[in-house]
Amino acid sequence: MHEKILLVDDEPAILQGYQRLLRNDFQTDIAVGARGALAAIETKGPYAVVVSDMRMPEMDGIQFLAKLKIISPDTIRIMLTGNADLETATGAVNEGNIFRFLTKPCNKEAMARTLTAALVQFRLVTAEKDLLEKTLRGSVSVLTEVLGLVNPSAFGRALRLRRYMGHIVQTLALPGPWRFEVAAMMSQLGCVTLHPETIEAVNSGRKLAPEEQERYNSHPMVGRDLLRNIPRLEPIAWMIAHQNEFPSVEGDLANRETADMRLGAEILQVTLQFDDLISQGFSRTEAGHHVARRHRELDPRVFQALVEIELEREERQVRDCGLDELTSGMVFEVEVRTHTGMLIVSRGQEVTLPLLLKLKSFCDKGSIQGNFTVAVPKSAGKHREHASGL
Repeated sequence: MHEKILLVDDEPAILQGYQRLLRNDFQTDIAVGARGALAAIETKGPYAVVVSDMRMPEMDGIQFLAKLKIISPDTIRIMLTGNADLETATGAVNEGNIFRFLTKPCNKEAMARTLTAALVQFRLVTAEKDLLEKTLRGSVSVLTEVLGLVNPSAFGRALRLRRYMGHIVQTLALPGPWRFEVAAMMSQLGCVTLHPETIEAVNSGRKLAPEEQERYNSHPMVGRDLLRNIPRLEPIAWMIAHQNEFPSVEGDLANRETADMRLGAEILQVTLQFDDLISQGFSRTEAGHHVARRHRELDPRVFQALVEIELEREERQVRDCGLDELTSGMVFEVEVRTHTGMLIVSRGQEVTLPLLLKLKSFCDKGSIQGNFTVAVPKSAGKHREHASGL
């Protein structure tokens, strides 16, 4: 996000005056009235800082900044008020809708100091958010790595679900796409408590015994319990818990987080149903039509994205290689099983150092052969670093 500032007032002359005063020190846009500001945010935003007058027709400053907090929570909000509005403005500060307020008339020095403080606050907020998201991604990466080592079949399905979800959120241009992709990748985490043969039976469409089916049905709740105590993963844990049922959320659906939770759970449910149908031998088009009939209220672009996703695959080179030739970034094109039939690596699993160590252990014991069929993205070329180090 560029550190742009939006100035909002119902009097154009005042806006132009502020813009002239600040043009040498800040990058500013102006908008007449709250409606004009919302249009500017949609077409030119997001903004690092928004400064709004208190008294405006149709929608006053408090109402506008409260709405802004919902649609752009990271934006720092400042209000300009007259002396008669101080009590109201103080209430808005206490409610958390604004960062600071300035009294009118406001001179250049006071305005500049406040805008500078707001930009510093914006940088702190976005830096903390970026760090936290990277930390969460790293934690999720570790959890998925463990899932891949413990239950390759469940991990293989999680990979497919993440790919489906990633294409859908890109198609819909959903904000904060990482939340939906993490929900897809973590949706099978509860399967760490299940025997790998159970997952393979489910993936192949075989019927489970009643007790085994009950254990399998509980895996979304296990995944939820593993994740919900991690800060900021509570909404993702909720999506995972509701992956096999039509989600209902208590609360205001106008609230973005609440609406996103429900949408994420329903899209996750769609991708699971789509993956089941593909595993049963349906074509992508047939599977897309089936899930579309079950979810008539969902944006039709979701189903179109599922049908078209194969068209987006990166061109790859498939080849056979030995253990010492495996490098990071390669993807197993053919699953790896022991001589007794136990699944070690799922098709689609990426080569990583822990996985190489696992393969070496099985090779040393003579449980698997040392030849593997892998796919190498052509964009990787010679720049892939050797990952084995064995």
